[in-house]
Amino acid sequence: MNTRTIIKSSCFAALVAAAALTVGCQPDEVTSGNALYNEDLDASFTVTQIDGSANRLRIAASPETTRNIWDLGMGNPEAVGPVSFDVFYPDAGTYTVTHKAIGSGGVMNTTTQTIQVATPDPIAGNLILNGKFVDGNANWSVANISASGAEWTFTSGTTGAATVIANGWNQKALYQAVQVEAGKQYNIDMKVSGQGAQDTWFEVYVSSVRPVDGQEYNTAGGAGPVRFALNTWAGCATAPFNGLISQVGCGDHTGNPITFTTSGTVYFVIKCGGANTGAISVDNIEFRRKS
Repeated sequence: MNTRTIIKSSCFAALVAAAALTVGCQPDEVTSGNALYNEDLDASFTVTQIDGSANRLRIAASPETTRNIWDLGMGNPEAVGPVSFDVFYPDAGTYTVTHKAIGSGGVMNTTTQTIQVATPDPIAGNLILNGKFVDGNANWSVANISASGAEWTFTSGTTGAATVIANGWNQKALYQAVQVEAGKQYNIDMKVSGQGAQDTWFEVYVSSVRPVDGQEYNTAGGAGPVRFALNTWAGCATAPFNGLISQVGCGDHTGNPITFTTSGTVYFVIKCGGANTGAISVDNIEFRRKS
C-alpha cells in the first residue's frame, strides 16, 4: 500500500502602507518542478535477517527522507526513528510494519509490509502458542475434570481471551504442551480479570503430568506445586480485578522462576472451579526462558 500527502501554501497579496504598493500574487506552491519537492519520494523499505535469525531483522529505508515514522506492528504507538535500524521480534507471529517517509517540501508517502516470524526466539520467545487467543482455542485443550457445571469459552481476534465460568463446586482445566530444557530458568505470567468470585480456586501448574478427563488435577495427585493462584479463601478475586496474576494473585503458590531437572515435554495448566466463580478471563499468557 502506498499513499501520498502533498503540503501546499496559499497565494496572498500585501499592501505596503503609504505607497499603496501592491505585492503581486505569486504562487508559493511547491510542485514537481521545484527542486524542493519530490513527489516520487521512495517510502519503500527492505527487511533482511541478521545472521540468519528469524527473530532479529534489519529494516532499511531510502536515505533521501528527512524524517521517518515507524509502526513495527508490535502494539506500540508509531514513533520517529532512523532510516535503518535493527528490530527484535521474540515471538512467532505476523507483524505489519508501516513506514511514513517525509521528504523535502513536506511530502509524505506511506508504505506497509507484512513480516512473518515463523518461530519464537530460543531464549526470549514465548513458548506458549496462541497465548493472546488471537486464533480462539487453537493450540489449547480442555480437560473435563467435572462432567458439568464448568466451562471454558473463547473469543478471537485482537481482543481474544479464554473465559471460565464454574459453579456447583465443579471445575475444568485449560492446558498446552511446552518443550523445556533441564537446568534453565523460566518465568510464567498472564493477564487475569473478573468481576469478583465466591468460593473459587484458580490455579496454574507447569507439570510433566498431562490432565485427564474425569480425574482431579492437583499437587496431591502428582501435578507438582501450584505456580500461581487466585484463591478467594486467601483474600483475592472476591472483588473486581484486572492485572497480571503475578501481581493480583494470592494463596499458596511458588511463583517464578521455574526450573526443571529433565528436558522434555511439560504441560502448562490452568485449573478453575468453585461454587460461584463468575466469569474469569485470561489472555497474554507468557512462558519465557530467562537464560
